[in-house]
Amino acid sequence: MKIDRLIGILSILLQKDQVTAPELARTFEVSRRTISRDIDTLCQAGIPLRTSQGKNGGISIMAGYRIDRALLTSGDMQAILAGLRSLDSVSGTRRYAQLMEKMQAGASHMLPGDNHILIDLASWYKASLAEKIEIIHGAIDARRRVRFHYASPTGESDREIEPYFLIFQWSSWYVWGWCAQRAAMRLFKLNRMTALAVAGPYTPRPVDMPDLSNERVFPEHYRVTARVSGAYKWRLIEEYGDASFTVQSDGSCLFTHGFTDRDSIMSWLLSFQGEAELLEPRALRQELIKIGEKIAAAHQS
Repeated sequence: MKIDRLIGILSILLQKDQVTAPELARTFEVSRRTISRDIDTLCQAGIPLRTSQGKNGGISIMAGYRIDRALLTSGDMQAILAGLRSLDSVSGTRRYAQLMEKMQAGASHMLPGDNHILIDLASWYKASLAEKIEIIHGAIDARRRVRFHYASPTGESDREIEPYFLIFQWSSWYVWGWCAQRAAMRLFKLNRMTALAVAGPYTPRPVDMPDLSNERVFPEHYRVTARVSGAYKWRLIEEYGDASFTVQSDGSCLFTHGFTDRDSIMSWLLSFQGEAELLEPRALRQELIKIGEKIAAAHQS
């Protein structure tokens, strides 16, 4: 991927006084023309690179702008390595580990090789998810649209988007892109996509990263108060923090928190298997009773 090469090229230039285009082409297994385009991209990004021709020519970072290599300590490099390993956990490959091996050329003392931090960004759906990430990542790199069938709580539809960002948030993977059907930027969950395919090219438009704050994505429409059995105290701490409830004299937990929609409230309460009582909003208590009656009727038959 292009971004991988750019990081690798920049790392090599920070470690060496000068390097030639053929050397970079061999290192990253691409053509000299590709390396020339990468150098142009780095220059446009504000990296002050200098190229010189002739027998002793090559590519280097301009004098006076070089970053002190000591700024990247062993701890810094270990943090980078942990991040790269986490991306390999998604793709199911060693692409990013191999990139790190290239980055440490000439600076092996920075990587003692310890593995104290392991990050796995894969999900239960790793087999299908890795392929989707690869397809969308490649489409973003090549500036090509993607089309897919999408299933959501509001229904199913066929979509075609201009993908701009792959995002890992709330323990799931999403793509942020311009949706042709909605004529606006939209966030799509990869696990809800089927029949994903690459479509035609698109001209990039200026876009901003989405506002993924909890207040924006999960606005509070319901204020829930519930009495939960003390046996589930651990769940309240894990899911909402120990400030979300107070322990009562009988050992139960009086829970208060905001929810976005009715369905989330119902599924959350039912997951306690009768060990949680909804106190507020009272209007939903009758709905909860009806759900319980439907479950009882279905299983009694």
